[in-house]
Amino acid sequence: MNAEIISIGDELLIGQVVNTNQAYIAEQLNTVGISVTRMTTVGDRESEILGSFKEVWKSHDIAVVTGGLGPTHDDITRSVVCKFFDTNLVKNEEALENVKRLFGSRGLPVTTLNEQQALVPNGCTVIQNTQGTAPGYLFEKEGKTMVVMPGVPFEMTAMMENFVLPHFSLKVKGIVVRHRTLKTTGIAESLLAERIGDVGALFSPGSGITLAFLPSPLGVRLRISVSSSSAADADRALSDVEAKLRAKAHKYIYGMEKEELEDIVGRLLIERRMTIAVAESCTGGLIMDRLTDVPGSSAYFLHGDVVYSNESKIARVGMPEEILAEHGAVSREVAEALAEGIRKQSGTDIGVSTTGIAGPSGGTDEKPVGLLWIGFSDKQTTFAMKFNFGNNRRRFKERASQAALELVRRKLLKIE
Repeated sequence: MNAEIISIGDELLIGQVVNTNQAYIAEQLNTVGISVTRMTTVGDRESEILGSFKEVWKSHDIAVVTGGLGPTHDDITRSVVCKFFDTNLVKNEEALENVKRLFGSRGLPVTTLNEQQALVPNGCTVIQNTQGTAPGYLFEKEGKTMVVMPGVPFEMTAMMENFVLPHFSLKVKGIVVRHRTLKTTGIAESLLAERIGDVGALFSPGSGITLAFLPSPLGVRLRISVSSSSAADADRALSDVEAKLRAKAHKYIYGMEKEELEDIVGRLLIERRMTIAVAESCTGGLIMDRLTDVPGSSAYFLHGDVVYSNESKIARVGMPEEILAEHGAVSREVAEALAEGIRKQSGTDIGVSTTGIAGPSGGTDEKPVGLLWIGFSDKQTTFAMKFNFGNNRRRFKERASQAALELVRRKLLKIE
């Protein structure tokens, strides 16, 4: 079965809101064997929405629509759905009770406008909204299906998980689609592809297996996709290709699926009963933010300082003034002294530091914009590593935090 995703909202067309819904819906539909062949975004105008409905009804088995179900004047999706299916609005008591329960839990009065959210197109299957007020709708007619959901991501996600995916998993038979994503960092896409080599050695053409390279500023994801007649066969094929990829690029692979590098580092620290402290200059606390995003991080993250100025480096971490005077703030020597100083002051097993030039100005021929030093210190050794992450300030900070966490991961795993 094939599907088109239709996203509705002027905010999407002007770039005010990034459309993350499309990616999520496509990924989830694919897991139940539905192929998304087109994605369309239209504004809050009846003629455009109605035109997209007519087109998808002719060309696809399934239409998944998000957006425009709110209570304000510019939310017109519901009325267009009624026009398309030639139906009227009726009150859905369960949806009304949901609205009352939601507002009651917040101590807010239910207005007439709120109550109107419980009006749904006659003839649809109502998809109850457990996270908000606007219910969704499912229409099945002429062998086609249209699903209409709110554009609010967490409301849409709940509907997908609780209703839409179970509904379609019962209807789609005969093919199983599975994905597995390996996450790498510290190696460019071209070098990773060279290391992996000919994909023909991983799987044969026509086997129903594909491999995609998905680069980002923090690393390259390797997505393995398998189409098979059974879940067991698909899982075996995924595991086989994964094993071959790990054999070729094992030291660069840090996690899978939705795992982040801070999750992996946290798990390794807990397993080893070790603690960490961080002194950040150019990254401004981003490493600490990522480490403490992980539930339970208080077991291993004990202390952190943002030491942006030279004065704070001296006062907060005990940086010797002569090191700053001789080598400058952005140097191997300062990175090492920061890492060792924060470790000793905090009484942790590991100390990590960053110092660099995030740009877009402030560089010299000797120390260009993008220069970064990451310091590492434990009870056996103290050292620093040099990087250059370019002149985009935000990207520099993100890459720097990733490189620092990757350095910790490799030290914990004894990877060179």
